[in-house]
Amino acid sequence: MTDAEQSTTPAARSFTDESRHLTFDRDEWAELRAATPLTLREPELDRLRGINERIDMDEVAAIYLPLSRLINLYVLATQNLHKVSATFLGAKAPKVPYIIGIAGSVAVGKSTFARILQALLAQWPDHSKVDLVTTDGFLYPNHVLEERGLMHRKGFPESYDTRELLRVLREIKSGHAHVEAPVYSHVVYDIVDDDRVVIEQPDIVILEGLNVLQTGESSTEFVSDYFDFSIYIDAHESDIENWYVQRFLTLRESVFQDPDSFFSNYAELTDDEAVDTARNIWRSINGINLRENIAPTRDRASAILRKRRDHRIDRVQLRRL
Repeated sequence: MTDAEQSTTPAARSFTDESRHLTFDRDEWAELRAATPLTLREPELDRLRGINERIDMDEVAAIYLPLSRLINLYVLATQNLHKVSATFLGAKAPKVPYIIGIAGSVAVGKSTFARILQALLAQWPDHSKVDLVTTDGFLYPNHVLEERGLMHRKGFPESYDTRELLRVLREIKSGHAHVEAPVYSHVVYDIVDDDRVVIEQPDIVILEGLNVLQTGESSTEFVSDYFDFSIYIDAHESDIENWYVQRFLTLRESVFQDPDSFFSNYAELTDDEAVDTARNIWRSINGINLRENIAPTRDRASAILRKRRDHRIDRVQLRRL
């Protein structure tokens, strides 16, 4: 192939685009897997899938493996950078965890994405200890939200204890041997007082949540300041709303049946009532939060992954270095 022919290939066109991102369609991205082995097996994928998620092994091979290869290269480069800096300073290179942020709407599949990525990254020999933390644990307890009149704003920026989240990230990035983070229960819809996530010097930390790429006008320190790499899971809002409704219907038949569930009053709804309830919640809370607070942060991500209606990712955009 001549140089002229090479310059007109889809991948080459992506690299000459003037936007701030390099854009790959599904096939172009899948080629970047190179020889990365598929270390995940079907039984484990079944365990990692979320409610109503339709991720198969082909999706893992085409989308997740190239991404895990890229992040592995970034981690190695970052580790080498720390060693070079330590050599210059005449000090011992500290163990500094590589932090990945994953953002996106409610019901877009962030949690499943994070779990699968965690499982794949942990198979690389140079960084086998990969921890996963969710920002749900940094929501204010319900009694605080009720006192502040924010229960209907749960998931909005003001419903999070951002100061505590920043403290945890500072300690992780500083290499503290033992860092604790609060735990959230989706059954009781509240913080669990007697439970903590313990982070003990992992190689990689994945932080997943709605608010991880958000900034504030009056703040000088942001959650994303501590990220080495960030991912935004994108989709059309109409598709996300439909996924939310389907998830609500599934939860009505499962989690909501638990007497301890905060939403047990929804368990006896008819199909039509459940659909109407879910759409009302979406349009009055989650959809507004997506449009006002989450989607505007999309272009701040290192990588944007767009999902189709069938949950398959058909486009990957990488921010230029």
